[in-house]
Amino acid sequence: MSQDNLIYIVIIALIGAIALGINHFISQKEHNTSVKSSRLIWLRTQAFYTLDAIAMLKAAGCKPDILDKLNQHAMILIEEISTLAPDSDLMTQVNNQKETADRTVPGQGAFSSDKDLKRFQIYINFTEKLLSQMVKKNKLSPLLAKNYGEELYWLNISVVAEAHIHQAHSFLNSDEKLTALSHLKHAKAVIVRAMVSQQKKQPVLDRIQPQIDDIQPRKVSHGGALSESLDNFLK
Repeated sequence: MSQDNLIYIVIIALIGAIALGINHFISQKEHNTSVKSSRLIWLRTQAFYTLDAIAMLKAAGCKPDILDKLNQHAMILIEEISTLAPDSDLMTQVNNQKETADRTVPGQGAFSSDKDLKRFQIYINFTEKLLSQMVKKNKLSPLLAKNYGEELYWLNISVVAEAHIHQAHSFLNSDEKLTALSHLKHAKAVIVRAMVSQQKKQPVLDRIQPQIDDIQPRKVSHGGALSESLDNFLK
């Protein structure tokens, strides 16, 4: 083989190696871009869900400790977004959503419609799952997660009961007493059936029962204490 042919072969081999290197670089870059894009989509979903949950639970009067855990999780997501896409529209949107959650007034939410209640319960479920994940990752103790779960359960019960009370007041203002009474009884039933201590239930029941009595006065009972207690439960 002549020296010229050998040079040509070497040049062709070098060109081929360079082409393969460039192709690998482009493929790797495209792969990294795809991975980054997928990660940002996931981060966006998680960040918005977490921030919405903070706003919703805060408006419902959720305990600050639970909100702090949600906020810590949100900040981790936001920090990663700021690393991957610092000057993006997504970063602006997330910051705006964070400000909205921060500005939410604690305990001032009114969940009066079925749609509001369903949205609230979605975020309750989301928070419960998130706390469970924190336990698996050793970011939260099982005991604390159990306590938080009980708080979320009672918060959900309370919000449903308050929604019925709110609807009852609306119907009373329209002089629809029977419908109002139905909502008040439903609120009472929700509280009575709740798997919590009577001490926790009683303040709410003490608010509901007088409102029921105002619309439907207690009947004079002639059947003794047992009959009276049954009547009270069914009212």
